[in-house]
Amino acid sequence: MSQLNNPTPIIQVNNVVKNFMVGGNEVTILKGISFEVNRGEFVSIVGPSGNGKSTLLNMITGIDRPSAGEIHVTGQAVHRMSENQLAAWRGQNVGIIFQFFQMLPALSLLQNVILPMDFAKKYTPKERRERAMHLLDLVGMAEQAHKLPSMVSGGQQQRAAIARALANDPALLVGDEPTGNLDARTAAEVFDLFSQLVEEGKTMIMVTHDKELARRVPRRVEITNGRITSDEYLMVLPQRVELPELVSVG
Repeated sequence: MSQLNNPTPIIQVNNVVKNFMVGGNEVTILKGISFEVNRGEFVSIVGPSGNGKSTLLNMITGIDRPSAGEIHVTGQAVHRMSENQLAAWRGQNVGIIFQFFQMLPALSLLQNVILPMDFAKKYTPKERRERAMHLLDLVGMAEQAHKLPSMVSGGQQQRAAIARALANDPALLVGDEPTGNLDARTAAEVFDLFSQLVEEGKTMIMVTHDKELARRVPRRVEITNGRITSDEYLMVLPQRVELPELVSVG
């Protein structure tokens, strides 16, 4: 169930500005962005290309830093943390899902899912393997666990990437065009999985250019010319497929 009554937002973005140098000139891509996301929300970030949507996500995850303003995520001042602090924090609190999967090609799908737990030194080795298998089962990929990424389809790789993002049981899931490299049917199936994860208590924020999927996200934030031009809650129809129940392991 959604946890919108939680008094402390999981994401707080306060007057964020982002500048880039382009050909010797300073360009401001984000111009004073402010918004909050509560625990249990599912939010899409939409708008024309080149308006800073992915840059905003990168700053929320600590991959990039604001030129001005503040970003607090899971109670931490992300904009003030060192690179080492960010890496440790990210490994425990944020699961990132990319458009192009970013699976390590020499490792099996199972090994790819285990890797974040190894880095975070979370769970025992036996628990890591059990949890990885459970998560692959959750996304319908248990039978493919021992295959290399190149041996499965793009949609299957993205399902495994979602399992990897869940490895350390993060409170926040962030997707940068997570369905952008998938056909329409597979994209809808992956979206249904995101919806279930939110229903089970995760928070999800994603950038998408898929207008059809964006209509099914409960909250839509639109960025145009570096500013938030719309922030609205939408009526969402319950169009989900049945998926295995999400339970804790380890």
